[in-house]
Amino acid sequence: MDSRAWFVYLLECRGDRIYTGVSPDYERRIADHTAGKGAAFTRINPPQRLLAVREFADKRAAMREEARVKRLPRAQKLELVREWVRLRPP
Repeated sequence: MDSRAWFVYLLECRGDRIYTGVSPDYERRIADHTAGKGAAFTRINPPQRLLAVREFADKRAAMREEARVKRLPRAQKLELVREWVRLRPP
């Protein structure tokens, strides 16, 4: 069993788009996105800055949250960013 913490992160990308990702090492994953090695979305819409990150106890919880966040409209994602930043500034 994997006992590492997992993270859900939101990136502001080119075109005012918001990308939501999940990783046990979000800093490395964001570096991958920035280098064009990440998801197809971030190759097309390169990341400009980290908006927020939140830690979860395990992969399952983080993936569940990632799926939930991806279904949110932009306005609700931005509200979530404000909430997460209050909890843990990037």
